Amino acid sequence: MKKYTIGIDYGSLSGRILLADVENGEEVVCIESLYKHAVMDEVLPDGITRLAPETALQHPQDYLDVLMTIPDALRQAKITKEQVIGIGVDFTSCTVLPIDKDGTPLCFHKEYENRPHAYSKLWKHHAAQYEADRFNQVVKERQEEFIKRYGGKMSSEWVVPKAMQILHEDEELYHAMDRFIEGGDWIVLSLTGSERRSLCQAGYKAVWSKRNGYPSDEFFKALDPKLEHFVDDKLSREIYQTTDTAGYLTKEAAKLTGLMEGTAVAVANVDAHVALPAVKITEPGKMLMIMGTSTCHIMMGMEEKFIPGVGGVVEDGVVPGYFAYEAGQACVGDHFDWMVHNAVPTLYEQEANERKIGIHQLLTEKASRLKPGESGLLALDWWNGNRSILTDADLTGMLLGCTLLTKPEEIYRTLIEATAFGTRVIIEAFEESGVPIKELFAAGGIARKNEMLMQIYADITKREIRISSSAQAPALGAALFGAVAAGSRNGGYDTIEEASEKMSRLEDRMYSPIQENAVIYDELYKEYKMMHDYFGKENNIMKRLKKLRNQAKGSN
Repeated sequence: MKKYTIGIDYGSLSGRILLADVENGEEVVCIESLYKHAVMDEVLPDGITRLAPETALQHPQDYLDVLMTIPDALRQAKITKEQVIGIGVDFTSCTVLPIDKDGTPLCFHKEYENRPHAYSKLWKHHAAQYEADRFNQVVKERQEEFIKRYGGKMSSEWVVPKAMQILHEDEELYHAMDRFIEGGDWIVLSLTGSERRSLCQAGYKAVWSKRNGYPSDEFFKALDPKLEHFVDDKLSREIYQTTDTAGYLTKEAAKLTGLMEGTAVAVANVDAHVALPAVKITEPGKMLMIMGTSTCHIMMGMEEKFIPGVGGVVEDGVVPGYFAYEAGQACVGDHFDWMVHNAVPTLYEQEANERKIGIHQLLTEKASRLKPGESGLLALDWWNGNRSILTDADLTGMLLGCTLLTKPEEIYRTLIEATAFGTRVIIEAFEESGVPIKELFAAGGIARKNEMLMQIYADITKREIRISSSAQAPALGAALFGAVAAGSRNGGYDTIEEASEKMSRLEDRMYSPIQENAVIYDELYKEYKMMHDYFGKENNIMKRLKKLRNQAKGSN
């Protein structure tokens, strides 16, 4: 009887259920479930409660709805529940939610359903930036060493600033929450009845270290006396590796998912990190770009190096025995979607409709006819803040060089180039700090669909780029960890290296840099770096403009 595992991949706007053949990694069925509530950034589901600028919330019921599509996946694949031996979970992170003692999200309680802080805070919730600033101030005053693992700066996207925001804006709700938990850990809790906090999520997003644990209670007390026992009161010191088995499907969860009670469930993982084994990366020197609404850059090294501005180095962060590094760009696919939804003339929409193609495809066709530098444009890719290496959510985007002759396709290509320049900044930061990058890999829908974009990335980074053959690399990666949770005795694997060798694969094609393009992009990159350093480090005009905007919106 054939054996299968399920990878459950929670993204920013939807969740995916992927059924994979344990023997060879064949992706039998993948079902996508769009979140009913999507991202709540203006108003709560009541349609009345307005949200502050930079807020990005989600409804955890949407996460449960994803689990309810598993029976459909089994029916489509024509397999029985007895054939599923393991489940893996990954989650876009840091996405955290407050829960009660029973593990129920506070927003499920009627008394809290109109309270914004009762809902999940998505990774791109940047409304806690002022708390991150406070965190960084205290770190500097106390000369805390732990911050070196995170590039020297706390991000507003991570656990502690989000918890601080709840305390300072809705203290009653802060005390009402029994635990503050990552979305991935909550799904595992919901499936198994056991709280098994993920090393990956704790290490990168909650400033936990395998060697030193969390920062001291004294540090949290310096942030706010009410936070002195934050770790013990709201988190957990029990941390588990992603290759561990978190537990087994409960009777209630089996009924919800249509699977067998007792099915093995892996410890949760971050969506970017889980993808490394899915593209055959289980050793150092290989960087993977997981390209979607944002991009995460993940790789492993033999030793711990502190890289200024790079968002985390965690021992055993992906594969036991190695240090795993994470960097990222907060706006990539979102960048291009902004263009499509806000800056495309009717004439282009008509052409796309007549040809029965999408706007992205039309702009890509037109942009691919342009030579590097031909547009006369240059952009900064901070339209959703900068994650690496400046780690500043208050930075904003920029487009330079427009004239009355500027065309939409020129802007579109320039935005793509900007994200590639941002990736080059990250690569150079790694190598300057002694973490060599021998090979570059890419995964995600953008990487597989847009050849022009990938060629631009190869030209700008001056590196060959390999592409994942899976359209759902994180979901496949989760399925690999599900196979490890099951273990060889149940038809799975005992190590993630074994699972990767058998179940992952790459496309045959490879993008190589075109020399004449690379020469021109070197010149443009010099200009990009000057803009990057000036607006990112020297001139705070972006923050001043943003402050004025928020003041104006707040007065409406």
